[in-house]
Amino acid sequence: MVLRRIGMPFVYGILLAVSVFFLVPVYVMVVTSLKPLNQVTLSTMWSLPSSLDFSSYSQAFSRLAPNLLNSFYLVIPATLLSALLGAMNGYVLSKWRFKGADTIFTIILFGMFIPYQSILIPLIQFLREVGLYNSIAGLIFVHVVYGLPITTLMFRNFYANIPDEMIESAKIDGASFLSIFRHIMIPLSITGFVVVAIWQFTNIWNEFLFAVTITTSGQQPIMVALQNLSGSQIVQWNVQMAGALLAALPTLLVYILLGKYFVRGLLAGSVKG
Repeated sequence: MVLRRIGMPFVYGILLAVSVFFLVPVYVMVVTSLKPLNQVTLSTMWSLPSSLDFSSYSQAFSRLAPNLLNSFYLVIPATLLSALLGAMNGYVLSKWRFKGADTIFTIILFGMFIPYQSILIPLIQFLREVGLYNSIAGLIFVHVVYGLPITTLMFRNFYANIPDEMIESAKIDGASFLSIFRHIMIPLSITGFVVVAIWQFTNIWNEFLFAVTITTSGQQPIMVALQNLSGSQIVQWNVQMAGALLAALPTLLVYILLGKYFVRGLLAGSVKG
């Protein structure tokens, strides 16, 4: 009992220290973004601004706005398509067992371990051939294909917890493959869709390599534009920090609004029975 009383404050102290450690860069970013450029120095980066200056946010937003829209045009359809296709794959591989299903599942999972850099040249050549290079549609295609292994794994594990008797009853009643998927599997897997959507939204929004190699200035998402925001001669650190905060805001809002569903969905897909 004494050890427990001593241990809990110690654990909370460690957690508090770790939280402060991870929040220090956020503090520096916020403070720097609220200062005019002439007050941004290494010696004063910890100090609060003498007066609040929001001009850096307006400058950053005006320069990032077109690319911000590009990111939404990319992330929303890519997330929806990869989640839907991953759900269908997971449904087939978990409930419609057939010869070679485990082999196909293993091959699909192998795609998770292929480094992006190793396929860039053939990928760019392929996109040029099919007319998708330097386009949002090309980026959507790439992220959907690269997202299928992880979304298939998530949905397969989630659907494994759904009783097979439910599927068999639907088959006896004459329900088709798509009818079972639409009327039974999708309503039962809303939490699974939330988990996959948050995962894919975050990964696609923050991805940089595909965005910078497949698209040029007019089609680039916000993460590439954020890199270009630094400039070449003088780095406006206040504008750079404001841009970084604006770029991180959508994913932050997603986790704030849907975080509890994310944890609930992970738990639902990890416990069988």
